[in-house]
Amino acid sequence: MHHKKFRDIENAFIAEGSKVVMELLNSGNIVCEHILAKENWLKENEVVIRKHFKGPTETIEDFELEKISALSTPNQVLAVFKKLKPVPANLKGKITLALDNIQDPGNMGTIIRIADWFGVAAIICSENCADRYNPKVVQSTMGSLGRVEVWYTNLQEWLKKNRVVPIYATALNGKNIGELHGLKEGIILIGNESKGISDEVMQLANEKITIAKKGHAESLNAAVAAGIILSHI
Repeated sequence: MHHKKFRDIENAFIAEGSKVVMELLNSGNIVCEHILAKENWLKENEVVIRKHFKGPTETIEDFELEKISALSTPNQVLAVFKKLKPVPANLKGKITLALDNIQDPGNMGTIIRIADWFGVAAIICSENCADRYNPKVVQSTMGSLGRVEVWYTNLQEWLKKNRVVPIYATALNGKNIGELHGLKEGIILIGNESKGISDEVMQLANEKITIAKKGHAESLNAAVAAGIILSHI
């Protein structure tokens, strides 16, 4: 499950840590298949677990958890969940994020969490974005994975077919995002951590937008930029 190939074969993924596992269980959207945890954790959380999960649980020791964990410092619990079925995004009357080649798992997970915070229901990703079920992505979402739809597709072709709302591309030069305050619908394009939005995708945007700067930093982290833009909107 640490590798995409096997996550795809099993149609499942792993989540670790009490916070993430309990958030996914409580989401009601993701089906849990198996829970492996320390004995004390299972006893402390059994009542809550059984409200959402009737399947098998297994008690494991520290050394066993270390062997199967994707974390450098294993937590108390690891659970196996079924992948969600993709649901096409409803764009009208909503703000939707579109990610072009976001490759860092930490950035991907943080963007999903930020989208959840600001009530963004869907994120459309290019096919070369980090896998949402990568353990590092799952961990970074802190449970938001169960509340935000993340869909992978040929982003260029998808944008061509979904020009029903304005498309705003983040760039170094464009309209100040302060002018977008109160925006009710639109697609916000966020580009690669170092290269930005690809030329092919950029050409499909209706307008470029930018975060005004006062200092001398060359660029912003993709997840930070997403948070600032959504906050202004």
